[in-house]
Amino acid sequence: MDIAAFLLATAIAHAGFAVFVAAHARLTGQPAGNWPYITLALGLAGLAGYFFYDESGGSI
Repeated sequence: MDIAAFLLATAIAHAGFAVFVAAHARLTGQPAGNWPYITLALGLAGLAGYFFYDESGGSI
C-alpha cells in the first residue's frame, strides 16, 4: 500500500470515528467531553476510551 493512501485512509477513519463519538453523545444526551478530540488524534483508542472510560473512578 502506498504510504500516502494509508495516511489518507487513516485520517478519514479518525475523522469518521470522531464524528460518530460526537453524534452518539448528542443522541444519547451524555457529555462528549474531550473524547471527539482524543478520537480524532488516536482513532480506535479514543473510541474505546469514550465507551469504556469510567469517570467515577470505580474498577472495571
